[in-house]
Formats: sequence, C-alpha cells, structure tokens
Amino acid sequence: MNNSSVFIISAPSGSGKTTLVERLLQEVPGLHFSVSYTTRAPRGPEQHNREYCFVSREEFREMIAQNRLLEWAEVFGNYYGTATRFLDEARQAGEDLLLDIDVQGAAQVKKVIPDAVSVFILPPSRMELEARLRRRSQDQEDVIQKRLRDATREIQGYGSYDFILVNDDLEQSAERLKAIVTSERLRRSGAQSNESAPLAESCRKENVLSQIQPILASFGGS
Repeated sequence: MNNSSVFIISAPSGSGKTTLVERLLQEVPGLHFSVSYTTRAPRGPEQHNREYCFVSREEFREMIAQNRLLEWAEVFGNYYGTATRFLDEARQAGEDLLLDIDVQGAAQVKKVIPDAVSVFILPPSRMELEARLRRRSQDQEDVIQKRLRDATREIQGYGSYDFILVNDDLEQSAERLKAIVTSERLRRSGAQSNESAPLAESCRKENVLSQIQPILASFGGS
C-alpha cells in the first residue's frame, strides 16, 4: 500500500501535545507512530525506542548521508530527525503515519509530502503555558524561561498549518484531534458520509483565526 496519509502534530513544550498524541493512538486504529531519532543522551526514565531512538552523532550523520531521514535539524548541539523507514513501515502495514515533530521539521516534511495533514496545538495563553510548565516541576527556572522563549518563536509558525487546536480542555481537545484525523481519512477515501467533518472544520486554520488572536497577542504576536 502506497497511499498512507501523514499526520503532523506540533506544539510548544507544555501545551499537552504528548497526552493528546497518546490518546489519539489509543482511540484511533491504524496509526503508525514515528519515534524521533536524536543524538542527545537519555534523560531520567527515557528508554531507547520509546521516547526517542538514541544514536551517536556518527550514526546520525550516516543517516543524513544515506538520505534515510524525512526531516532533521540540529538543536542546541544535538541532532533530531525522523527516519524514512517509519513511512515505509506504515505503508507496508496499510496504516497512516503520525509524526510528533517541531515547526522546522514539519516544514521539511511538507516539502517532501505536500498533502500531509498538519495540526498545531496552542496553549490557551502564555500565562497558562507558564503555569503548566511550573506545575510539571521538571525544570529549573532558566529552562522554563527558555521553553517560553522557544514557544514564542514556534507559535509564529502557526500559519503554515492546516488545523489549529487550542488545548483549553483536554477532553474536548482529544475529541477535536480525533475528529481531524477521522474526517481527513474519510474525505480522502471519498466517503459520502463524514460525521466528523463539522468538528474537524471548526479547527481548520481559516475558521479559528479570530479565536486565536488573543492567544497570539499574549505571546507578543499577531
């Protein structure tokens, strides 16, 4: 099977993306999740092939040279990337590929796979994002401030995404994300009935621009 759809999910750290992706994988069958490769060392309880595929810089550079990556970037001295093998595996299994990647990676994938469906998850505000980061109690103050600066930069790329999902309520956001995936699958299959479409369309970028303006303003953007 060579017509697998690709779904891209991006969000600033602390926006609830990991929880939403986990819910999506649990509730929607036929999704093949891509685990990113990285050259950074594991942190805390992280395990190889679960949070990341941990490899050496030499191994990663070899993957680049052999064109085995859909996208990759160097961030603060470490490489991160998505292996093309995950797309091959999804196609062979007759499944769709789900990518949890940043804005830079999403742009690279869109160049290679223009019809990939992209979803950007926004926090309700900068204040709420900071509160969430502090509630996690995982990071020192300097790391929290860095994550907030990164969030401000990443959010500026929202305009290149197909759907914008404001994660102000976990249950509602999980349903919206599920609706987007389900609706896009049905639309691409040519299905006559698509009950998920109205909820999915409510998250399409063109339909949420007025709603997200206060959020963007809280990060100093427009």
